[in-house]
Amino acid sequence: MRRIENKLKKGDKLPPKMLAKLYDKQTKDVYDQVKEGSVYIMGNPVWPEWVKIGMAVDAEDRLNSYQTSCPFRDYVLYYSYNAEDRRKAESKAHYKLAQQFERRNEWFKCSPEEAIEVLNENN
Repeated sequence: MRRIENKLKKGDKLPPKMLAKLYDKQTKDVYDQVKEGSVYIMGNPVWPEWVKIGMAVDAEDRLNSYQTSCPFRDYVLYYSYNAEDRRKAESKAHYKLAQQFERRNEWFKCSPEEAIEVLNENN
């Protein structure tokens, strides 16, 4: 992106697509610096035997982003908890669940209740 900015003459403006990419990267950089947040358990009734364990600055906001990609808007936020370091907390949650359940990336083959029980053990 800097190479493009350096080639512009004074007074020139970035094309809208380039400007959007620049803002998107800056937003992601700021977002990545935030350690606090939440770990959540989310799922979709279409696949009742699978839940997603993820992390976000705001679990409700993350749910909304899933809803926009689903025409039925039927994702459910089953549970979330706050963490001082959301990345570490998510990693610990993934490790704990992987000891007992089949895992596919951030998705685990278990019920929301089973996932909540495992994550609440020893906490």
